[in-house]
Amino acid sequence: MLRRSELAHLVTPHATITIDYRTGHTELRPATSDSPLDGATVHWVPTGPSWGTGEIPAALPTHPPAPLSWRLAAIPAVLATTAALLCHPRRRTFHRLVRLATVGRGLPPATTPQVRCAVRAVRWAAWPLPVRWACLEQSTAAALLLAFAGRRAEWRHGIALDPIRMHCWIAGPDGHPVDEPEDTGLYTVTRTPDGPGPDPRDPRGARHE
Repeated sequence: MLRRSELAHLVTPHATITIDYRTGHTELRPATSDSPLDGATVHWVPTGPSWGTGEIPAALPTHPPAPLSWRLAAIPAVLATTAALLCHPRRRTFHRLVRLATVGRGLPPATTPQVRCAVRAVRWAAWPLPVRWACLEQSTAAALLLAFAGRRAEWRHGIALDPIRMHCWIAGPDGHPVDEPEDTGLYTVTRTPDGPGPDPRDPRGARHE
């Protein structure tokens, strides 16, 4: 039995960006390339005019803390994510975290308040960690915490342009990012818990082939 491809391709007017979710390898190819695209193809949808730069907030806005029960439950989720981050081989780190972020895909969907509590609880629990802790680690731990609570996390990985950058976050049942900066809406989804491809509820209407 052939394993489903873990490749996602974001097609833009000028280039194609390919992500291999098995290895984390990212490749940029000219739009004129004749190489076949094996995997999920997502078509970039413009979000407005761009001058090649954009303002990115230096810090997330402050929010009220999550309830104590969520904060305590976040500690093992953060520790499990940290273990996946630090264990060897290091070249498989991205793959391990993606797999961990999607473990709850068969569970009932989380509500927006549940997602908000999970995200805020993970930020609280991860604050003292002396390791790299960015959007991938944070969203993975939040997704794992929701799985502990018996809920599916709508984990998202996406790409934005001008400049090319990637981001991970947790969406609510409506597909909108929860407790994320406003510019998260600029990212086109290339991976969900169900595999490579866009969010089917993406309000910008990205297409999946």
